[in-house]
Amino acid sequence: MKVIFLKDVKGKGKKGEVKNVADGYAHNFLIKQGLAIEANNANVSTLDAQKKKEEKLAAQELEEAKKLKEVVDKTTVELTAKAGEGGRLFGSITTKQIAEELQKKHGIKIDKRKMELADAIRTLGHTKVPVKLHHDVTATLTVSVTEIK
Repeated sequence: MKVIFLKDVKGKGKKGEVKNVADGYAHNFLIKQGLAIEANNANVSTLDAQKKKEEKLAAQELEEAKKLKEVVDKTTVELTAKAGEGGRLFGSITTKQIAEELQKKHGIKIDKRKMELADAIRTLGHTKVPVKLHHDVTATLTVSVTEIK
């Protein structure tokens, strides 16, 4: 019997796949548990429409990420901190502080977990911070740290 998987089933199929399984397994387990539905013409056409809609949404998200990349690449976030000799900071600048300042000053909301900063910023000056906006789009945000006078 052909079924369309509604959820991932380990060892059998992933969500959205159409596969041939034993009749008893399909009726007694997959359909009963809500893991799959029978692959008739109506259900297959519904699945195709749903996949087209998801592809359209994915393309739209990619476009938005590319537009945001252009804005983020031109943006410089300016932060101030206390520093000691040689430009070493007392403490450090974290991605949370960068995200909050970006939201406050520039109105751009980016999750702090999207910023790929290996270690917190501990020196004065400019730092380039890679920001993953989409799995295909990475922007570079410039963070300028100056000393509090």
